[in-house]
Amino acid sequence: MAGVTAGARIRVLLVDDDALVRTGLRLILGGAPELEVVGEAADGVDVADAVARSRPDVVLMDVRMPLLDGIAATRGVTTRAGQRPVVIVLTTFDADATVVEALRAGAAGFLLKHTPPERIVDAVRRAAAGEPVLSPTVARTLIDRVAAGGPPDARRQRARERFALLTEREQEVARAVAAGLSNADIAARLYLSVGTVKAYVSSALARLELTNRIQLALMAHDAAEG
Repeated sequence: MAGVTAGARIRVLLVDDDALVRTGLRLILGGAPELEVVGEAADGVDVADAVARSRPDVVLMDVRMPLLDGIAATRGVTTRAGQRPVVIVLTTFDADATVVEALRAGAAGFLLKHTPPERIVDAVRRAAAGEPVLSPTVARTLIDRVAAGGPPDARRQRARERFALLTEREQEVARAVAAGLSNADIAARLYLSVGTVKAYVSSALARLELTNRIQLALMAHDAAEG
């Protein structure tokens, strides 16, 4: 996960096969003095090299690209050795199934391509700070809409096996995350401090080798299905 030193500019990599989209994003982000666009890529196949070369803190990743899609490219970024930038996927469709697959691959959130410029800038800032780009409610809605039919048996079984690696308290917290509760809500429900909830979320992510709480929510959802 990216870590930005206080006072340092946030380095951003743009990935989209549409040059006009990349130009628009560069202009939007260029208006924020704390952000710096350090590179561009026109397809998912170029992302690994671009990340290694430009060392971004945040990657804005298109989902649909001709050679290698944003899901596979996101998986490559979030599983790479060493420093891992935060990925925000860009999409045209709200609650598209491919968005959830990108979140499973490790993306920290998503933005619609027609999102207002100030919200794009804010999302990049929050992602670089390690904050969720999706609100708990939006994450819950996405999971419910796209996974309404339940996960395939193999994925469900794998989720249950991995979920069993968590302690009982970590499982409780993970289920609350999957229910769309904020850290404050989880703390109130489980009679814990917010700091303790954050610690449990962090330990669950580390134990399961996940990158963010959205992945944790998806796994808890899959493990509970059926």
